[in-house]
Amino acid sequence: MTLDLWIDADDTLWENNVFFERAFAAFAGYLNHPSLTAAEVRVRLDDIERVNNRIHGYGSANFARNLTQCFEQLAPRPVTSADRQWISRLGADLANHPMELIDGVEETLVYLSARHQLMLCTKGDPGEQQAKIGRSGLAGHFHHVRIVREKDRACYEQLLAERSVDAGRCWMVGNSPKSDINPALAAGIGAVYVPHPHTWHLEHQDVPEEHGRLLVVETFSGLRRYF
Repeated sequence: MTLDLWIDADDTLWENNVFFERAFAAFAGYLNHPSLTAAEVRVRLDDIERVNNRIHGYGSANFARNLTQCFEQLAPRPVTSADRQWISRLGADLANHPMELIDGVEETLVYLSARHQLMLCTKGDPGEQQAKIGRSGLAGHFHHVRIVREKDRACYEQLLAERSVDAGRCWMVGNSPKSDINPALAAGIGAVYVPHPHTWHLEHQDVPEEHGRLLVVETFSGLRRYF
């Protein structure tokens, strides 16, 4: 039976969050706070991101905005235009980070696309995500692409209606419990959890220990055992 496989992009098909972590490390070093550790600075940044992501969405431009706001709150000296420019360049570099495909992705997509309908389903800034899809060289393996603002239950239910497919024929594949797994299950869609060691910590959630429509595979290539 032909299935609808909806596949996440960042940290499922290619490396992404590791570049943001490196950018944060550079930011923490540049801030050089006299009393807060990098981990404590990260807590402050997390609070800012939780608020701003709901307003502005995701991506490198919003990350640079969040870093700027964090710097303004924590800098032990007056903030200068040079500081703002440094953070802006950090965000610009992130928008064009190298594309590092995760092992086994391309050959697995070749296999799956011959058997099922594949939809790349990612969230973030449309222009930035579309550019990454283009640079990845993977676009030709997908029958459909959807770039959404947020991946929650309402989003998945809307995509089901848009695609006019039954949830029982759909599976969402990704590394994020918060965005890829739990809301898809809540919408009645099957979910395949592909853990990644560098998944953004704000995307962490517990996944069900037992669920009839949840699969866990160690690597993206493991999809071939089920689909």
